[in-house]
Amino acid sequence: MYRSHVLVCGGTGCTSSGSAKVIETLEAEIVKNGLSEEVKVIRTGCFGLCAVGPIMIVYPEGCFYSQVKAEDVPEIVTEHLLKGRPVKHLLYKETVEEDDKIKSLNHTDFYRKQRRVALRNCGVIDPENIEEYIAYNGYEALAKCLTEYTPAQVIDVIKASGLRGRGGAGFPTGMKWAFAAQNQADQKYVCCNADEGDPGAFMDRSVLEGDPHCVLEAMAIAGYAIGASQGYIYVRAEYPIAVGRLEVAIKQAREYGLLGKNILGSGFDFDVEIRLGAGAFVCGEETALMTSIEGKRGEPRPRPPFPAVKGLFGKPTILNNVETYANIAQIILNGPEWFSSMGTEKSKGTKVFALGGKINNTGLVEVPMGTTLREIIEEIGGGIPGGKKFKAAQTGGPSGGCIPAEHLDVPIDYDNLIAIGSMMGSGGLIVMDEDNCMVDIAKFFLEFTVDESCGKCTPCRVGIKRLYEMLDKITRGQGTMEDIDKMEELCYYIKENALCGLGQTAPNPVLSTLRYFRDEYIAHVKDKTCPAHVCKHLLSFSIEADKCKGCTACARKCPVGAISGAVKTAHTIDQTKCIKCGACIETCKFGAIIKK
Repeated sequence: MYRSHVLVCGGTGCTSSGSAKVIETLEAEIVKNGLSEEVKVIRTGCFGLCAVGPIMIVYPEGCFYSQVKAEDVPEIVTEHLLKGRPVKHLLYKETVEEDDKIKSLNHTDFYRKQRRVALRNCGVIDPENIEEYIAYNGYEALAKCLTEYTPAQVIDVIKASGLRGRGGAGFPTGMKWAFAAQNQADQKYVCCNADEGDPGAFMDRSVLEGDPHCVLEAMAIAGYAIGASQGYIYVRAEYPIAVGRLEVAIKQAREYGLLGKNILGSGFDFDVEIRLGAGAFVCGEETALMTSIEGKRGEPRPRPPFPAVKGLFGKPTILNNVETYANIAQIILNGPEWFSSMGTEKSKGTKVFALGGKINNTGLVEVPMGTTLREIIEEIGGGIPGGKKFKAAQTGGPSGGCIPAEHLDVPIDYDNLIAIGSMMGSGGLIVMDEDNCMVDIAKFFLEFTVDESCGKCTPCRVGIKRLYEMLDKITRGQGTMEDIDKMEELCYYIKENALCGLGQTAPNPVLSTLRYFRDEYIAHVKDKTCPAHVCKHLLSFSIEADKCKGCTACARKCPVGAISGAVKTAHTIDQTKCIKCGACIETCKFGAIIKK
């Protein structure tokens, strides 16, 4: 028995911040101090609070160390692990109270309002140890289904829970399974969409890195429910940690008889294989994903027939995303009433968001449906850095819209987001402040979807490109009021005529910014100015003579020699040479250079 367990985040975020070196140093220091038989180091998945990584938690005390560096480790080992004295200056500030008492992480602002269901094991268990998953009730739900429920009863439980697909569209999960179950075929398939392509989204990746067995167990349950014997997880190759842990989990589950032939002696056969995606955003669309698994170019297919009738390899297929599957076992074990007691009338349960952008506490949050945007941003997220003013939040990635401050108190669920011009999407939530230009934001997402369109249908291939060109024209100060009207008309045409969800939702960022920030579009067109001072072609830099000390620092920094002036005299900027790179503003220590 170990007296202390040291959990270190081994997710992508903390790994990129140096957690691998922290773990290496930690293990060496433990050996050096003769603690190998007393202290166990566990590499976990994401804890959620990515802003303060690398993260380390020491149990049983529950001490939360943040932004740990390799050079901090010797002090933690000798003081805390050897002498039992937590190193308070390295602890996450909010966990240390005024009287120097250490409080639980669950009582901090970031975690207090969260309800972790899909993320319940992330940061808690070793994702590469199936026995730790089993110790936390792992595979009990599968056993319960195989021994106590008929396939139809499993589907009834999922229906009664009110679980809706967490991949974006929010289709009722139980209904999807029922459609596939009623179609007879010699072979059926269960697919998992782990092709998370939204900019700023990393929910599914974190579940796969921190709790891969919960997805495998849920897929097996789904296979039992619809009569499928084969599953495929489609995950992007850019997720090497997630892929590696999935491979380990599948191997372990087979060794334990929890995947493969005659699972738990029930006569039910089910196995899972991984298919790597090459990062095409369109392959997040279900039919394009299945086409890619088949080894063909990832392009969407017309529907009907729907995948429940004719999906992968022409057989009945269900496809859910990682977060949807992460809820299944808990629904089976705790009952549909437990799950439906959380959330709103039409959106049950919790939702995981990847909180990013202009926010203090970037990371993963899981909250009950119906939590307001204000609670997520101001309380869990810790507000906007630098005292800046909140301007908008983008939900749903390139498929979603921008939510302005006037809707901060709207409860977040599927229907409310659609009503205010956005959508849930997979769960990316990007916060923007007063320094963001909403025209530029719309242009950023359009540029992404132009690149990611598969080109199969004309409304998407040509229409989105034309939309982008009009936005680019406006940000260059060359747009007209007629362009704004044309853009809006084209948005609705694309939504109504594109073949798949990528094209149908691509205009959303444009429509939502036009709806709530039309004044910024008008300023770009009529006044030839960018109110947020972002669009380079509409900017000008000038030096205020009374503030300039003539230090020449800006002139020396300017890459094109646009700044001139003698030492100790006011300098000037030649507007014909200036490339508006902003290097001069960053260099000036006297605030003499202004951008307008």
